[in-house]
Amino acid sequence: MKQLVKFILHDILKNKIVISYTILLALFSWSVFSLEDTSSKGILTMLNIILLTVPLVSILFSTIYIYNCTEFVELLLSQPIQRKKIWISLFTGLLISFIVAFILGAGIPILLFVPIELAFMMNSIGIIISSVFVSLAFFSSIVTRDKARGIGISVLLWLYFALLFDGIVLFLLFQFAEYPIEKLMVGLTASSPIDLARILILLQLDVSAMMGYTGAIFKDIFGTTKGLICSFTFLLLWILIPFLFSLRIFKRRDL
Repeated sequence: MKQLVKFILHDILKNKIVISYTILLALFSWSVFSLEDTSSKGILTMLNIILLTVPLVSILFSTIYIYNCTEFVELLLSQPIQRKKIWISLFTGLLISFIVAFILGAGIPILLFVPIELAFMMNSIGIIISSVFVSLAFFSSIVTRDKARGIGISVLLWLYFALLFDGIVLFLLFQFAEYPIEKLMVGLTASSPIDLARILILLQLDVSAMMGYTGAIFKDIFGTTKGLICSFTFLLLWILIPFLFSLRIFKRRDL
């Protein structure tokens, strides 16, 4: 299994798209912190990159890579190797590749220009968000054999979590503005990894003071040690659950 992970990792890390992604991420990160007058503006810009660009690249590249590896996977299945080990090795290789790309591209500038506690939070969120969308890519690529349909599912998942989910939440807030649904909004937030990650970073910036009563509730729930543990637990579940579903389908599928 270790040899298989090393082979996949070597194949991905020399991929021109992954190299370009790392370089562009590094150039943008360094330029953001160097050109902005204050670090807070750079932090907010980097927040948008972590929550929008990173998941998009992670889920799209991973989905395409899995479909392109179909013949390689079929070759491995003809060998005396368990299906579970093949799927986990593929996931591990992609996961490590995107974690390395994020750390080299954005993690180092964040550590140099952002206060240490916030830098640790942003890097942790960036790594977890990359992992979540790699996991979602495995799920979307295994539910259908058609490559175009699988890529379409991946794009729709990204659109939902990055854009549509916020619209749904705003719609509910306006429709039920007369009712105390702030705690319900907290529960809904846990159903979106991007929104949960955004709140965790904004709470470190103490922007919740500008969010009124809802912000105070978010701070009371997510700002405590128990709240942080629960939040990271939900994010870890977003990594595990889609991948475990994809693993179950892969083990039963007749290739």
